Amino acid sequence: MLRLGAQVTGLEKVRAEMARLGGPQLRGAMAKALTDTGFQVRRQMQQQMAQKFDRPTPFITRAPKVFPATPDNLAVTVAPTYRSELGTVGGKIGVDPQQVLQAQELGGQRRDKRSEVALARVGILPRGMQLAIPATPFPGSADAYGNLRGPFLVQLISYFQAFGEQGYRANMTDRTRGNLARGGTASRLAKVAGPTLGRRYFVSYGKARGGARVTRKGEPDQRASNLPAGIWAVLGASGAVVKPVVMFVLRGTYKPRLDFKSLGESQATQEYLAQRMRKHIRDAAGV
Repeated sequence: MLRLGAQVTGLEKVRAEMARLGGPQLRGAMAKALTDTGFQVRRQMQQQMAQKFDRPTPFITRAPKVFPATPDNLAVTVAPTYRSELGTVGGKIGVDPQQVLQAQELGGQRRDKRSEVALARVGILPRGMQLAIPATPFPGSADAYGNLRGPFLVQLISYFQAFGEQGYRANMTDRTRGNLARGGTASRLAKVAGPTLGRRYFVSYGKARGGARVTRKGEPDQRASNLPAGIWAVLGASGAVVKPVVMFVLRGTYKPRLDFKSLGESQATQEYLAQRMRKHIRDAAGV
């Protein structure tokens, strides 16, 4: 979160105009200049994210919001958040882009996503590990930005009956799992991706933990001991095709990649603020 105040140098050229303005007019002009500068900083934030991230989602790039300055509060705030101490609401419920961006700006560990929390709660995802997309994404699992699709994650959580008490009705029944195994138009996935090959999922922990785990209503697969840790899919009636779905990896630790603070302190931003201040003061003075 950035806050820009009204301490500006370089206003000597409009000193006479400032002297002619009353207090409310001058403060109004300063508030407009600060707000203009807030939107300029927002554009710079978005450019920095586009340069540093690989295919950032619109949810992230549109996250920075400008909270305008007012004559009574000569400070503009640019906050990459929908839900914050500023009282903002909306966006993806339970997902705060400020939390997503914090690890990228300050460094440190990425917080677990809700899907990871759900799978860890029922013992599918080992402690200290998170989900990662395989080098070749499982068909229908990833979106255009390289992230796991929400409907696909819902299917995985439902398959392993990992929804909590409030969402337990979304957990798959034996009948639904059977439909998924048979594929075609009867499977729940078909509603999202169209007719598909039948599939069943199983969990592998690799050789370190003895291979397969019998999960809720699941059956072990003897090939699991030779597979890296993660969730795998057996496709087709013969079961001959096995593909990785999501992998289990150690919790990610990020190095700082974003530097939003420097944007507000840069000479270019200060010069932009001074330029906008001169413009709005002259407009208010009728010059």
